[in-house]
Amino acid sequence: MQPSLPHQPNLVLVATNTNFDLVLLRIMLARHGLGVELVRRGDEALALAAGGKVALALLDVALAGSARLELCLRMRAACGDKLPLFLLSASPSPHERERAREAGVNAYLPLSLPTEDIAERVLLELKAISPAPPAADMPTMATLEVNYHHMLSGSPDAILLMQRGSNRVLDVNRQTRILFGATETELVQATLPALCPPQQPDGRGSAEAFAGYVDQVIAGGVQVFELSVLHSSGREIPCELRMVPLNTPEHRLMHVRIVDITGRKLSEQLRDGKNQVLEMIARGAPLSDTLERLTLLIESQAPPVLCTVMLVAADGVTLLSAAGPNMPAEYMAAIHGLAAGPVAGSCGTAVHRKETVVVSDTYHDPLWAPYKDIAVQYGLRACWAMPILLDPGTVLGSFAMYYPEPRSPTEDDRRLIKAASHLAGIAIASTRREAELLRHREHLEELVQARTAELLRAKEEAEHANEELTTALDNLSLTQEELVRRDKLAALGALVAGVAHELNTPIGNCLTMAGSMSERTAELRRDLGGGLRRSVLESYLQQAADADAVVLRNLNRAAALVAGFRRIAVDSGSSQRSHFVLGHLVAQLLQSTQAAIEQHGLVLVEEVEHWLELDSYPGPLLQALENLIDNCVTHGFNGRGHGTITIRAQDAGNGEIAMSVTDDGDGIPSANLPRIYDPFFTTRLGAGGSGLGLYITHNIVTGVLGGHIDVVSQLGAGTTFTMRLPRAAPL
Repeated sequence: MQPSLPHQPNLVLVATNTNFDLVLLRIMLARHGLGVELVRRGDEALALAAGGKVALALLDVALAGSARLELCLRMRAACGDKLPLFLLSASPSPHERERAREAGVNAYLPLSLPTEDIAERVLLELKAISPAPPAADMPTMATLEVNYHHMLSGSPDAILLMQRGSNRVLDVNRQTRILFGATETELVQATLPALCPPQQPDGRGSAEAFAGYVDQVIAGGVQVFELSVLHSSGREIPCELRMVPLNTPEHRLMHVRIVDITGRKLSEQLRDGKNQVLEMIARGAPLSDTLERLTLLIESQAPPVLCTVMLVAADGVTLLSAAGPNMPAEYMAAIHGLAAGPVAGSCGTAVHRKETVVVSDTYHDPLWAPYKDIAVQYGLRACWAMPILLDPGTVLGSFAMYYPEPRSPTEDDRRLIKAASHLAGIAIASTRREAELLRHREHLEELVQARTAELLRAKEEAEHANEELTTALDNLSLTQEELVRRDKLAALGALVAGVAHELNTPIGNCLTMAGSMSERTAELRRDLGGGLRRSVLESYLQQAADADAVVLRNLNRAAALVAGFRRIAVDSGSSQRSHFVLGHLVAQLLQSTQAAIEQHGLVLVEEVEHWLELDSYPGPLLQALENLIDNCVTHGFNGRGHGTITIRAQDAGNGEIAMSVTDDGDGIPSANLPRIYDPFFTTRLGAGGSGLGLYITHNIVTGVLGGHIDVVSQLGAGTTFTMRLPRAAPL
């Protein structure tokens, strides 16, 4: 073994689109320090070879370009003559071999060549192994002579030697003589196509079909094919032929191995026939047709057998002829209506015993004593019958196999009759079930007619009741509309009352102060005629300044309330929809609120999956978050001066995100939780809360953003508001 040095090219490039045993090739080359790389395109092969790591390239002709094999020429130009090129062909030909030689390839190989042979050629080309030196006193393949006739005679298979071109048989072994039923002298005077029937099963002439197979073998293609040959008795035998070309300096020969595949064909025919019978049962074909098809199938498996099927009548004793297409009609009529019993031939006894009955010779068996003459009349010398059972206690009939000579069943015969009885049982049971279903169906039709009459009466009653319900529903709809209108008016009244209550205080303060200053102004105007003292004027100016401050403060309060009221009616039509990253929006919120929160001695913590993306309304979402944070500052900590507010967001699945605002403040009493989203509900009336923040937030989340909001709170442990929002807000 001579492993490649690390700095030397040690990669074998395989460029092909066909199936290739890379596993075996890798195993055989790995022992010599060589790796294998597979590519599917010519440009990939050229790029890999130009990298300098390829020690040898195996190129499929299909990827090598057109008639000039351009890929070989380009690889030679890129890598020089130092890179060995092997060309692989799926259909080798002398013309293609000449083109490969002109392209400068090192070897031209068929793709069908065994992988181990390709590996050996690669290793020899790369000098990873050396050719075996001739040993002294040992024969070589060039000098070795083997007696081919002795090899044929010792083979357990049918083998013959044929001359290519003339197709003349040159030598045969004993198994070939047995297969064809002919002597060696007869066989060596014939050609192989002449030992076949005029036509093959596919309709082609045997000479034409054989010539085509020989051409494929010579071209390196298929070596195994099917061909029907002719026995000397005239019986066609389906065979599988394997042909291997043999060449000597003087002759072109073909080694032909012939295998009788009659058994395999019969198995395939039996399998297909069973499927056809089952298909007939499934589609509800008449029982007589199904049983006739079954008997013909069994007869084709073991000629010259004749088959019959007998059915047990309703009395459980009488046997009725059901199928026997190749039996004499007179015989079938003669056994029709016979009774089952302990001595009733093969079929009647099998039905009576509920077990298989084998009669190897009807002429001498006592079971056939009452029917011996009719059996002899129609040449029936052996009969085996198996009962067709629905279950261990119920017999449906019998399946029988007749032969014209005395004989006992083989294992194959027993398997055949067992399979036939099983299929016959399925067919008979299916037919009985169909008949039973038909009886039930007829009875059911009667029941349906009676039930239909009842349903028609019930339908008339239901229609009358439906008219009454429709009238009641109309009345209910009117009542519901009235209730909704009243609820809307009540809600509007509550909202108007709240607005009036909130605005009444600042407006009333302004009116009071304005009235007071009006009286002071009138007094000042009266005193102006008699002269004003400096102290009186200074007192008036001080009062005016105080009044201005009171009026300005209350008007600002009223303006703030009006702005808050306008935010109650959240409308997506006035909001800007966009595609945004949630982390950027939260960063903007932190930038605007961080300083104000720190002034209260609080800490704002952010735990957001920054690259969550939403197609929604960033403005309303930002407003909702600001309201929740203001709620924490105003109500959660109640001026405590320390605490933490945490904003979290994560993917909740199902196209939603979960976003929460949590504080570790005082919490919300359970009695207040049902009312926190009501307008104007606040526990800090007159101390910075209008009762609209959570109401507006609820409207934003459930309306514009198309989500929902939940709250969890515990006294002394804090509060968490969680918003579940769709990634794409509703339009």
